[in-house]
Amino acid sequence: MRDPQRNENTSTTSSADTPKTRSRRKTLDSKDEKHFDAIIDLKMPNNKPRNRMWLRTTAFLLFLGCVILFFVPEDKFKFKSDLGLPLETDQDPNIGVDLEPSKSDNTEEFTSISPVAPTKSKVNSPKKTTKVPSSKITSKHCTVPHPGRPLVQYALMIDAGSTGSRIHVYRFNYCKASPELEDEIFAHIEPGLSSYGDNPEAAAKSLNVLMEVALKNVPKELQHCTPVAVKATAGLRLLGLKKSERILEAVREHLEINYPFPIIEKDGVVIMDGKDEGVYAWITVNYLLDRLGSNKRLSTAAIFDLGGGSTQIVFEPEANFEVAPGDHKYELEFGGHKYVLYQHSYLHYGLMEARKAIKRFMTKLWISTSNKKDSVIAGISSGLDVSEDHVPHPCFPKNYTEEFSLSDISQSKDEDSITLVGTGAGHAQCRSIIEQVLNKTNECPLSPCSFNGIYQPSLEETFSLHDIYAFSYFYDRVSPLGLPADFSLKELRDLTDTVCSGEVGQFSHLPEAIKEIKKNPHYCMDLTFIYALLHTGYEIPLDREVKIAKKIKGIETGWCLGAAIAVLDQKIWCK
Repeated sequence: MRDPQRNENTSTTSSADTPKTRSRRKTLDSKDEKHFDAIIDLKMPNNKPRNRMWLRTTAFLLFLGCVILFFVPEDKFKFKSDLGLPLETDQDPNIGVDLEPSKSDNTEEFTSISPVAPTKSKVNSPKKTTKVPSSKITSKHCTVPHPGRPLVQYALMIDAGSTGSRIHVYRFNYCKASPELEDEIFAHIEPGLSSYGDNPEAAAKSLNVLMEVALKNVPKELQHCTPVAVKATAGLRLLGLKKSERILEAVREHLEINYPFPIIEKDGVVIMDGKDEGVYAWITVNYLLDRLGSNKRLSTAAIFDLGGGSTQIVFEPEANFEVAPGDHKYELEFGGHKYVLYQHSYLHYGLMEARKAIKRFMTKLWISTSNKKDSVIAGISSGLDVSEDHVPHPCFPKNYTEEFSLSDISQSKDEDSITLVGTGAGHAQCRSIIEQVLNKTNECPLSPCSFNGIYQPSLEETFSLHDIYAFSYFYDRVSPLGLPADFSLKELRDLTDTVCSGEVGQFSHLPEAIKEIKKNPHYCMDLTFIYALLHTGYEIPLDREVKIAKKIKGIETGWCLGAAIAVLDQKIWCK
């Protein structure tokens, strides 16, 4: 070690001097050699520390490189967009479910509010939180977001209804302080979660198809901050507490383990309260109609939602009427304005539950009649197959038969049933049964009442001028038969008369309508119930106009959009 050091520090010395130095070195004794080494070390004080510093610097750089490789996401090292190559496509239109993309370019600013067997899907593992490359996430309406907000925010809302489950993939922007809706992807599957009462795991996996829609339409960079909520409605309410809780627990666990989307902390996977279902739908419809969010307070529309297990009514009575205190009164602040709403959700009065109730009522009436062949139901001809175990039903086409279980009206075993036989008696006879099912004569503890003893301000007196919107099964049953998007209840009554009379020839200009009526023996019953619900139940006058809508401005009606806005109101999801 000493010789090289010496050579380095004596590089200016001639080569002829070197041998002399070495020869003199050999003559030094031990004591002098140590003294000589000390002198040389004094002359070269920075050599050994410099070597150590270089080694430390090299080790630190290697360590720093390893840290960068370990923590920086893999997609940071991809530069397709910089090279002008197409980026990865996040949306696949060829999905094996009923998928309906819809767009809205006329949205206003949102403001904060307070209120069929399962199929196996490919599942992506949750991703680490990363910054979103601005080159991939763009908005149609602006390039720079409101300070402190993300440019684009997605939200997922799963409507777990009684007859099927539906997903809404909403895309919002934050061009302003509050989110603006840009578009929506909608898909649905059948059956609903309540069909898996004894198999919670199968219920959870039935949502895989819908979650695949979310995975394909939400950019991967935003999946970690795209909230998802599963809100069940009347179907699970009717299933019973124990079974429904097991299903919801399985759904939550399945989504947490297998999907990257965060479940909202409060009420993320729940059976939604009926009043929230109605109010969220009211928010959705009035927002899409541009009645909410404006600096000027505008009149609002009433909403009537008919699901499979329940039906909802929500409206804002005119200013000169005060809604009585109670659960039916709902106060809401939106866009700087306060709204006092009347709302009620009628469990067991959704279309599918109403069918059961109508059949049950007719069966109990027939069983309780002593002389069944002298039926109390008019319109039965001698050609009908009526016997002790055959119940005539005026709401079915003539001689149509259907087995009906007796288990829910007596102590009979599940396999015990009775046969319903259609009489084809027509709309009036069918309505006479349905009006009794509505329990219009029930005691009214707080007046005025609609039906089943439920308090409701009179629509004719407190909501006589503004629009009434009906959707869900209201739309599904009426729209295929050629009735316009806005019609009077008198026109609905005439349509129901035609269908119940069996005069399908009047629909010869609508071949699809004829097919619908012939393949669905419940059509007369369904239309009669809808008419009776609106006119007899809610007491809407015959000359009052009702509007039906599946979409407004390309966006699905219903409660999901209103609920999604409430979720985004909780916090900023994407930083």
